[in-house]
Amino acid sequence: MPVQGTPDQFVGILRETVVSLVRRDGPDLSARQLGVFLTVYLGEGPHTVRGLAAQLNVSKPAITRALDRLGELDFARRKTDPKDRRSVLVQRTVRGAALLREMHIIMAEAASAAEEVMPDQASAMTSAPLQAVRAG
Repeated sequence: MPVQGTPDQFVGILRETVVSLVRRDGPDLSARQLGVFLTVYLGEGPHTVRGLAAQLNVSKPAITRALDRLGELDFARRKTDPKDRRSVLVQRTVRGAALLREMHIIMAEAASAAEEVMPDQASAMTSAPLQAVRAG
């Protein structure tokens, strides 16, 4: 099912989601860590460090650093691939699944709030800062 909205509305929803994640009790994730996390949880597995690096177009050491942090937070774990002991599989965790559910709720609330604002007001609220960025 396609998502309805304008790019400005999507940016507003993203902003509200990130702000809510920052304000909540719990650890913050960098953009790279969040990108790796979402790729692991929303993409079909199995995931490997090499595969994530290729998919996100970043280096394997960058993926490893992001996975180190996700592992510290118990949002993902690494396991040696029993079929190829040189390869490392990235696995989801219960705590990571809980974070993803929390993100779904936060985004749904942000999207609902964006729908409640009149379309003209929503566009004016989000496009003014974007126009300033485009002009700058």
